[in-house]
Amino acid sequence: MTQTPSSLSVLDSPRAWRQLGLAMLAATVGNVGMWSYILVMPMVQAEFDLDRAEATLPYTFAMFGFALGNFVLGAAVDRFGLRLVLIASACLLAAGHVASTLVGNVTGLALVQFFVGFGAAANFGPLVASMSLWFKKRRGIAVALAASANYLSGAVWPIVIGNIFVGWTWQNIYLAIAFSVLAVVVPVALTLSRRPADPVAVAGNATPVVETARPIVSSRALLWLLVIAGVGCCVAMSMPQVHIISYCVDLGYGPAVGGQMLSTMLLAGILSRLVSGMLADRIGGVATLLLGSSLQCLGLFLYLPFDGLVSLYIVSLIFGLSQGGIVPAYAIIVREYLPAKEAGAKVGLVMMATILGMALGGWMSGWIYDLTGSYHAAFLNGIGWNLLNIAIIGGLWFRLRRAPQRVFA
Repeated sequence: MTQTPSSLSVLDSPRAWRQLGLAMLAATVGNVGMWSYILVMPMVQAEFDLDRAEATLPYTFAMFGFALGNFVLGAAVDRFGLRLVLIASACLLAAGHVASTLVGNVTGLALVQFFVGFGAAANFGPLVASMSLWFKKRRGIAVALAASANYLSGAVWPIVIGNIFVGWTWQNIYLAIAFSVLAVVVPVALTLSRRPADPVAVAGNATPVVETARPIVSSRALLWLLVIAGVGCCVAMSMPQVHIISYCVDLGYGPAVGGQMLSTMLLAGILSRLVSGMLADRIGGVATLLLGSSLQCLGLFLYLPFDGLVSLYIVSLIFGLSQGGIVPAYAIIVREYLPAKEAGAKVGLVMMATILGMALGGWMSGWIYDLTGSYHAAFLNGIGWNLLNIAIIGGLWFRLRRAPQRVFA
């Protein structure tokens, strides 16, 4: 693979950081499709008189759409660039939120939420992959910042809905979200460069640029190990993120307190992502992922003995600080150990696996709750999946320490 001198000059440049800032703004608004249903789930459950597993069904469909969108739209970004994909996703997001208000049952709502999730996906894996192509020396922190917009969205929207849209029906909240997405994402997307400074082959006599990497396992095996690990860590991650509001309602603290805990968790996750990004620039993506997964497992254990109001705020803060850097680390590993020419598709595939884990875990936790009447067993289920992730990434880390270097052309 080769790069022109002009493309090399923008890597890690002020222009690259401006592109990243604009992309983060669009993603903070556009990622609402991943969180919007969680925020109105208690209202939907009460309106349609659902049990907890039924009420979780639209979220599960949204995550399936989000998962598929990460892969499909990641490949689209490789071909068409981020600008067009973000505009198309904003239109789909707005249409999906409007359509959600028109259905009269949970099945129809679940089907529409699939398209909401699909549209929102452009703001996660595809955007992260696109931004990674603008950076080399600071790739870890850049990827962490791009991925942090997802958590920033999850932290900002509960505050907006809890304070500005207070007393609104969930249908009116969804209409306001649709307008906000179109008003912000489309204009911001139009300001982005048509193509990032991606390392594609060009004609001429440009000097080849190579990247060093270690062949932990074969490229295909590494990719599928990351897929399995991504499912494991995110089944675990979904338990507090998806059910913390409902958990607080069960404990008598109310949905507003649950929303505040979710915001606390996600704001702490942003800090965790930034620290993990800087750490990844020093120790690499595999070691960073292993550390984050181990700390997440510890955070899940802390939910078991503590359910007081103050202790839950503290545990949610600890959990957020523990797990925020996990998902971006997958994108860093892909960029470190796999060729970059299909970064969008490969990062999108691994991101798809993490979101499938969130979807599976969100539904599974609700199903376990309905069987047992509490979330205790659901937390234990999450811990088990987390240990699977630690086993896979720990094995990769061990092999990495013994592997010789090689060069990607």
